[in-house]
Amino acid sequence: MSNTSRPAGEAAPQVPAGAPGRPRLPRDIKVMLVAAFLIALGFGLVAPVLPQFATTFDVGATAAAVIVSIFAFMRLIFAPAGGALIVKLGERPVYVAGLLIVAASTAACAFAQNYWQLLVFRGLGGAGSVMFTVASMALVVRLAPPESRGRVSGAYASAFLIGNVCGPIVGGLLANFGLRVPFLAYAGALVLAALVVQTQLNHVPTGSRQSGATAPAMELRDALRDNAYRAGLFSSFANGWATFGVRMATVPLFAVVALGAGPESAGWALAVFAGGNAVALTFSGRLADSLGRKPLLVSGLVVTGTATAAIGFTHQLPWFLAASACAGIGSGLLGPAQQAAIADVIGNERSGGRVLAVFQMAADSGAIVGPVMAGLLADRLGYGWAFAVTGAVLLAAAAVWLLARETLVRPAAEQA
Repeated sequence: MSNTSRPAGEAAPQVPAGAPGRPRLPRDIKVMLVAAFLIALGFGLVAPVLPQFATTFDVGATAAAVIVSIFAFMRLIFAPAGGALIVKLGERPVYVAGLLIVAASTAACAFAQNYWQLLVFRGLGGAGSVMFTVASMALVVRLAPPESRGRVSGAYASAFLIGNVCGPIVGGLLANFGLRVPFLAYAGALVLAALVVQTQLNHVPTGSRQSGATAPAMELRDALRDNAYRAGLFSSFANGWATFGVRMATVPLFAVVALGAGPESAGWALAVFAGGNAVALTFSGRLADSLGRKPLLVSGLVVTGTATAAIGFTHQLPWFLAASACAGIGSGLLGPAQQAAIADVIGNERSGGRVLAVFQMAADSGAIVGPVMAGLLADRLGYGWAFAVTGAVLLAAAAVWLLARETLVRPAAEQA
């Protein structure tokens, strides 16, 4: 399919991406960025202390890991319901409700009296989490100007990244007052984010003033006919496998067990990954709006896949950190372009709740399957195989995108 194709009802951008007259980001997008920062900051508060808190109920490492996994598992199960709620109720109500559900469940975790209470409360938070995650994606799709989708996606990812970097630092300080305190702080951050969205978000996308605003929600079967959406599901799964799964579960073990570099090396690996990610996010969104989605998607997947595979063959800490930084750069190239491509498929004049829910499910599935497969490979064949297979999944996703269409629609004057 030619890159001149356009989603039904969506007008061509009036200002070429990257032009000197590039429009400023809408106020509502800036409100979403503030909320994203608060959410990520709060999550970072509890992430370092959650496993430790679980072990205070006299359980082992495996039971503590289940507390972490139940959150992702519940996200996966409730994703279809979240998408259906968005179609029925709209994006903002579902976003705010999801935030408040996670706030309530997190506050309840702080008062859990035994392991099973903690497990139930944390699991309920996963249901709320997928509600606001899918709703936030849907809001960004509706609110972002078509010519600035890459830039908006990059800014959104940057807000989350900054929050994730600051959160663990603040959470570590709060933990000195007790392991329950970060949970209460996270709940407060979520309530504040909900108030910001509810009171400051106008939620009046440009398209809503046009005749196409009443277009029915995009059906999943229609999205699946688009090879760009199918490629997006593949890359979302691969990214979930590598970036949200293996990076968090297997990379720290490799640093300590295979390199013998000490537990602090795992922290350095995550830090340099975040640093590489931050560097790429400073320009990847704008490039996705000017060069197109596919070049950034393919290059991001190739860089991340190659660097991830290389991690398993490193034997010295400097090379390990260098490969981790390169993987972060690749992830920063991939993220905004992938989000923008899915937004292009849906368009900003119709709801895409179900379509976005399945897209999120692909990432969550990868985050669940990836660490398990990598762990089995590491135990039986060695870490080299674990990271090689993970890299191969990312490279396979790049190959799928090579066969997909370019979703960025360029003005007729720019194509001439």
